[in-house]
Amino acid sequence: MENTVRQPALLQLYTSPIGKKLITGVTGVGLVTFVLVHMVGNLLLFAGHDAYNAYAHHLESWGPLLWLVESILVAVFALHAIAGIHIFVSKLNARPDRYATYASKGGPSLQSISSRTMIVTGLVLATFLGLHLWSFKFGTYYTTQLADEPVRDLARLVVEKFHHPLYAFGYSSVMVLLGFHLRHGIWSALQSLGLQSKAIRYTVYGLSLGGAIAIATGFVLLPLTIYFGLLT
Repeated sequence: MENTVRQPALLQLYTSPIGKKLITGVTGVGLVTFVLVHMVGNLLLFAGHDAYNAYAHHLESWGPLLWLVESILVAVFALHAIAGIHIFVSKLNARPDRYATYASKGGPSLQSISSRTMIVTGLVLATFLGLHLWSFKFGTYYTTQLADEPVRDLARLVVEKFHHPLYAFGYSSVMVLLGFHLRHGIWSALQSLGLQSKAIRYTVYGLSLGGAIAIATGFVLLPLTIYFGLLT
């Protein structure tokens, strides 16, 4: 009788198609939450440089806790990306002719350019993340006084960067792609987690579209208003 090695439960979950979808769903919800919080933080610059710098300084004051949160975010992002790539490759191997037709069984198709370009927009966003961190988190460290305390003048760096057309329009273009990614991603994550029924399927799909547009618009507002001199 042959001895079989039993895989750990987490590995069994990951290697199954359903497990990968659950992983992308859970990590996707976490990343959407982060993106939403990050967008709101960005919009604080409209309240003034002091408000924006105070928010950034508050995060920096977390110290080791911030490093822990950032490490978790990196891990979640990596897991989301790896699982998503594996799902894409599996579909590619199973259906090499997948672009021939786009039909959904049992009703009108919910496939769109967003769903068909998830791998492309995902890879663009992954590349952008590295450039974004290099430009802002690890960018020039200006200082300013805030309540008689020297803090990083991140607002000055943001305004400085977005005065350049490459940054302003490059960032805005990627945020549009983020909107495309979220349009399908939000709906798909909720579907994978079993949080929608047939009765509300199309409602959730519409709300996902609205949420994606709102988030993308929130991100695009800052660079364009800075570039065109509406925010200094």
